[in-house]
Amino acid sequence: MNSLRENIVQVAEEITSSSGFFLIDIVLRGTERNRVIEVFVDGEKDITAKDCAEISRKLNENFEEKELIKTAYRLDVSSPGIDRPLLYLKQYPKHINRKFEITYSYGDEKKKLKGTLIKIEGEYLTFLTNKEQVIKFKDIINAKVVVNFS
Repeated sequence: MNSLRENIVQVAEEITSSSGFFLIDIVLRGTERNRVIEVFVDGEKDITAKDCAEISRKLNENFEEKELIKTAYRLDVSSPGIDRPLLYLKQYPKHINRKFEITYSYGDEKKKLKGTLIKIEGEYLTFLTNKEQVIKFKDIINAKVVVNFS
């Protein structure tokens, strides 16, 4: 039998996809009697608070209809936020011209790079540091957008 998390992931993937977004992660916290479900969604364009509220409403309706969660729970739906690394290639296009901190594989080595994402061609991302550097998406270990407050 599927676990609670697997069932929630399946429902969340269906709902986010039908809403034009994609599921990034699900975090289950708390106890069975006081469950907290955090759903992180993203899109090829920015996701709004209104989008998150609509996904939350649909998830709640679906959970009740399928009787997935039989006790009290709190559901939080949000975008991943700047502190979470990008996981999917389709998350990158909206971040063109933004600065990144990247850890990537180069042969048997791990390398780090700070640079601006300037273009994406298929599976290849081009970053500008003091020169252009092309990294294949599958070689990226960790990628975070750097927020500049100046």
